[in-house]
Formats: sequence, structure tokens, C-alpha cells
Amino acid sequence: MSRLVLKLSGEALAGEAHRGFDESVCRGVARQVKTLVEDGFEIGVVIGGGNFWRGRTGNEIDRTRSDQIGMLATVMNCIYVSEIFRGEGMKTRIFTPFSVGAFTELFSASAARAALESGEVVFFAGGTGHPYFSTDTGVVLRAIEVQADAILMAKNIDGIYDSDPAKNPDAKRYDILSIDDVIAQNLQAVDMTSSVLARDNKMPMRVFALQEENGIIHAARGQFNGTVITV
Repeated sequence: MSRLVLKLSGEALAGEAHRGFDESVCRGVARQVKTLVEDGFEIGVVIGGGNFWRGRTGNEIDRTRSDQIGMLATVMNCIYVSEIFRGEGMKTRIFTPFSVGAFTELFSASAARAALESGEVVFFAGGTGHPYFSTDTGVVLRAIEVQADAILMAKNIDGIYDSDPAKNPDAKRYDILSIDDVIAQNLQAVDMTSSVLARDNKMPMRVFALQEENGIIHAARGQFNGTVITV
């Protein structure tokens, strides 16, 4: 059995509209996760909030308030996607690091682990609950707290490159990369805080393209087109 935490970007769930949700994309994710759960995997999920809100600072809005809005965007995403998962026949739980009335449960590592062990898909919404930390940091933190075996990073690009492939047609994709190299080269697969946290707690990652057919299933099984970040 393997315990994995899946990171999804809000933008990826929005599909071509780039805002809100593309239900077909969300159902595609749900069906892949259901396959993994039926195969005995324990799955946690973290979703970014970029389909509703991108961080803004300066004269427009205070950074702390901007980040708080982003946290709430991730809560909306998790509630919606959780319902899609339930519609596909899975049991789910949603945890947040702050109270959201009766919408979610207050995060507890022991309660989250128990839910995973019982076969529920666990959604970790609200990031870390603090400003100045990204959902990348949130996914690494939660993966460590629930003692996951690895993080699956579903992105709009099929791995980590030595330069931006959109700008450099000769950009090279790494198949295997150490977290020390990610940090030393500032490759920004995840932000620096997340990279250091993953390194210090020996949390490996698998980076792949969400658009790849059955990409989540392949990444979970270790047979995928993407980048393995070792620790």
C-alpha cells in the first residue's frame, strides 16, 4: 500500500476557460483517483486557488488579505471537487487549518491519517492557514504530517526543465533530479520554502502533466512521463 498526496492547480481544473471549473476535467481526475483507491492507494489532495484568485499586493490590496482570499478559494475548490469525487462513488473528508463553520473539519494529523486508512480521499484545503505561504508549501507540510510516501505534482507541463520550454525549444527535461539540485539551480518546480521543507524531511515528488492520459495513475505507479525528484 502507498500513501500519496496529489497537488492539483486550480488553473488546470478550469480547463480552457481558465476560470471556474471544467467539470469534464474534474471528473477525469476523480475517475483516476477512484482507480487508485480501488487498487489500495491512500490519497490526499491539495488544490490551488488560481482559477478564482491570483495573489495581488501593493496599493491594490494588502498581502495578508490577498493570501486569505486565496485560502478561501482553495476551500471552494476542495468542496466542489470533493462532491465530484462523491458522485463517482468515493468517500471524502475536507480538512482546513481554520474553522469554516460546518463546511469542513479542523485539521488534525491523526484524524487525517485515520481517514486515509479507512479508504477516504482526504482534501487538505486552506493552505497552511497563514499568509506568505503557497499551496506548494501546504502540500509538502501536509504530506509530511500524514506520513505520505510521496507527492504527485500535476502541472501544465510534463516535468522539470533546465529552462522554460515555451521560450527555449532546446530546453532539456530532467527524468530524475535530486531536491538538492532543484534548490541549487533554483529550478522552481515548487517554491524554495517547499523545496527546503521537502529536503529536510525527505519527501520525494513526482512531477507530471495533468493533461497526459491517465497521468495521475501512471505517476502513482511510478511509470510516467515526467520528473522524479529524489531526496
